[in-house]
Amino acid sequence: MVKHIILWKLRSELSKEQKKEVALAIKAGLEGLKGQVPGLLDIHVQATRQLPSSNADIMLDSTLESPEALQNYAVHPAHVAVANGIVRPNTELRTCLDFEV
Repeated sequence: MVKHIILWKLRSELSKEQKKEVALAIKAGLEGLKGQVPGLLDIHVQATRQLPSSNADIMLDSTLESPEALQNYAVHPAHVAVANGIVRPNTELRTCLDFEV
């Protein structure tokens, strides 16, 4: 199995209300991929309730069957639609950690 963890910082020019709306849209879009992408076992997005000590706005925590499943997830049309439609236009920093478990 593979863990795929992403942290994003939302664009600084977004208002607090816009950030909340975008974060919830990203959460809905990414969590909606469960059952659509072969090899995607679990997906959770933390988009609210961050403590003041946080320096990221959103966290994706997903589990995939294998490194190959991760590669397929990256190019799957449903994932690409969410990434290009809501994630990339509204984020300015992305940090990724992938590892086998």
